[in-house]
Amino acid sequence: MKPEEIHITDLMRILQGEAPWSFLIEVVIRIFFIYLLLMLSMRLMGKKMAATLSRNELAALVSLAAAVGMALQSPERGLLPAVIICLVVIGIQRIVSNITFKSKRFERVSQGNISILVDDGRLNLEDMKKCLLTRERVYAQIRSKGIDNLAKVQRLYMESDGSFSMIQYSGEVTGLSLVPKWDEDFWDTENVAGNVFACNSCGHTENSHYKPNKHCPRCHENDWVNAVACKP
Repeated sequence: MKPEEIHITDLMRILQGEAPWSFLIEVVIRIFFIYLLLMLSMRLMGKKMAATLSRNELAALVSLAAAVGMALQSPERGLLPAVIICLVVIGIQRIVSNITFKSKRFERVSQGNISILVDDGRLNLEDMKKCLLTRERVYAQIRSKGIDNLAKVQRLYMESDGSFSMIQYSGEVTGLSLVPKWDEDFWDTENVAGNVFACNSCGHTENSHYKPNKHCPRCHENDWVNAVACKP
């Protein structure tokens, strides 16, 4: 379409485009066909496509969306190319899945590794940096499980698909409180440990009668706060 043919007040062009009205009936048929094609494609690529998507599965899904988009919107495009593209994507996805099942090394390369974000009640800042996660993002994930003390977390993993999984301590622990500082009412209910201090950067704890005036041996920061005791 030439620039001089485009007018902002041309509502018919905006609503209908250049296709005739009869194409709207064809669109209904096309979208029904594409819907069935996508459902079949998702079914052939396995049950996991209905749950959390991995990198390969997300790439396959985006490829499917790109393949069927033009067939829906453009009357001069047929449905057969979309079918062929879907079959190729399904074939590639199934081949990758089979290789991943047989090879742990290929699985690590294609899916990524599991990252340890919390290790025995202390933040793993290096892995958090690699995963582009802030402290507050990790704290929010822990609090969503009903935990308000970092020492209560034995392990917090970030899985290769981006989800989180957690292993907790069952006994009484003392560590860094995850209650936001501005929540003063909640802070008043915390059981502050008198002789234990926690690094406000990583959660490492030190037994001391006075607030430490040294760098944390784990993260090398000098920011200490009173630790909080947490009962099982």
